[in-house]
Formats: sequence, structure tokens, C-alpha cells
Amino acid sequence: MCNRRAGGPDLEKGCREAGRVRIKLCGLRRDCDIDWANELLPDYVGFVFAEGSRRYVEPRQAAHLSARLQAAIVPVGVFVDADQKEIVTLLEQKIIRGVQLHGHEDDAYVEELRKEMAEECLILQAFQIRGQADVEQACASRADCILLDSGGGSGEAFDWSLLDGVERPFFLAGGLTPENVGAAVSCCHPFGVDASSSLETGGYKDREKMAAFVRAGRGGPAGRQARAFGKT
Repeated sequence: MCNRRAGGPDLEKGCREAGRVRIKLCGLRRDCDIDWANELLPDYVGFVFAEGSRRYVEPRQAAHLSARLQAAIVPVGVFVDADQKEIVTLLEQKIIRGVQLHGHEDDAYVEELRKEMAEECLILQAFQIRGQADVEQACASRADCILLDSGGGSGEAFDWSLLDGVERPFFLAGGLTPENVGAAVSCCHPFGVDASSSLETGGYKDREKMAAFVRAGRGGPAGRQARAFGKT
């Protein structure tokens, strides 16, 4: 039986659509990035609101990008230990429809954020995976979905064998490229896959790399999680 929360509506809808690995393209910040996403139709795109990141976008620019995005694609805000009011404001303004937590947020933070939301939305929590204890911590998260990452922007994948037996929905990230994402889907059977730096050339998104990632990610066999959730 799948160990998952009754999550946000986008995740729940995705769970009912059996047999398809979800694609998230993160760190979009230019009009052309959005135009390419509209062409490629990933399930999610990420806007980074952590000011220390070179992919940071100000709320005003994110609003412009989000308005340009096709309605079928869910814009997710990426935050690092942000004030919850900042997140809630972006949700209320419809700039984002999902939240990705990448800092030291705990279960109390997640639950308080959920209470502050006027409407339900996906809460995705990222964890750096270095060993089995990290996997266990991630699986205990109160977020709707977890993102399992190598962390640190190393561009290298962690030991995927650590994910054997993980049943709750997770996005796989960290070191995923157009060349290895198909193998990652076959090996780990994730609910979704996420990439950012591997989709860039010279520090900016590259349409051909984005297209190759989407194509390869969706070319793999359906994750067992997507099949299982389709029965709920």
C-alpha cells in the first residue's frame, strides 16, 4: 500500500492518471524558457525564490512568467527557509500553484503553511540523500510529496539503490540528464523527475536539452507508483 498523504489537488489528479512519469523543469527565468516549456508541456516548472541562487526570480518577474505559462503546466515556487507569508502571498496572487521547500523546514512548518493556504496546493519537500537515514527521514515528511536529491548542486547522482522499497510518491533529482533520465526512471520508478542545471548551456536554459530531457523522461516505462496510485 502506498504511504502518502491526501496531498494537493495537482498531485491527486496526477495520481489518478496512471502510467505516466511526471516531468518538472526547474529554474526557468526568461520569456524564452516559458515559450519552450509551453511547447514541450512538462507537468511542472519551477521558479526559484531563493535570493542566493543565480536562478532567482523576483516576484514581479515570476508573475510575468507565470501569466505567460500554459494553464496545464503547474508553476511551483522553490523556497529556502522562507517566511510563510511570502509563500502565501505568491499563492494568493496565483503566481504559483505549488510549493517546493529546499531548506531546513520541519513538519511543524509544513503543517502551519498548509493551514495558512486559502486553497489546497501541492507541497513538495526536498531532501539530500546521502544514506538510508536520509531516505527514512524523507519518507516521514508531512509534505504531500518528497523530492530526493543529491544536493549541493554537484550535478552527480546519488546511489539510487537506496530507494529500493520507497512507496510514497517522490520526485527524483540530482544529476539527472537527458542521457540518464530514462535509466533513472527504469531503475527507481519515481512519480516524477526534476532537472535544472543539466538543461543549461552557459548558465541559461537550452531548448534542445529541455526537449531531450522531456522526451527521454517520458520514453521510459511507467513508474510503479503512478500505476499504483491510478488504482486509488
